[in-house]
Amino acid sequence: MRDRQEASVGGEPPVQWKLLDGDWELVGNKTGATRLGFGLLLKFFEQEGRFPRHSGEVPKAAVDYVAGQVKVDPVLFAEYRWSGSTIEYHRKQVRDALGFRESTRADEDVLAEWLADKICPMVFTDEGLRAALLRRCRTLKIEPPGRVDRIVGAGRARFEREFCLRVLGARRVRRQAAISVVTEDARGSFTSSASRSMLQRR
Repeated sequence: MRDRQEASVGGEPPVQWKLLDGDWELVGNKTGATRLGFGLLLKFFEQEGRFPRHSGEVPKAAVDYVAGQVKVDPVLFAEYRWSGSTIEYHRKQVRDALGFRESTRADEDVLAEWLADKICPMVFTDEGLRAALLRRCRTLKIEPPGRVDRIVGAGRARFEREFCLRVLGARRVRRQAAISVVTEDARGSFTSSASRSMLQRR
């Protein structure tokens, strides 16, 4: 039973967090908290298609599992810095190794439009839209933008605006059609009345 528990990390198979041959080349000669933090960033990104936003997003069991592989005390993960040049370099290493690139402002606009056109008509929760956006970024090999919630909001707002315009446009068309029918009926009634008057005069 103990072996099975150790083999499961956050509900994932152990292979998800196992450092492979190519991973060790990236780990290189890093030491201490830097070594452990990098290993966890790498394996987290491989699974999620994004980097963790803070240490709390990394399962404790994963920390222990990777720490055992890199021979670093797991408590040192608390010393890993989540801002600064070191983590920026680590993120670049991971992106380059996995074939991803950083997102741009243009990407954000394209993603918002994609959400509005393809996803918002079918998905109605922010959580569902966020999950779809992350999957899309992974497919396109783009590191998800830091402003995911803003993109979700922009996509929803665009969808709602276009939906309202379509509804108003449809109503306008129906109103114009109804007016045309009434007008034609009125013209028909007028023509019939005029014809009867002319016949009576004769």
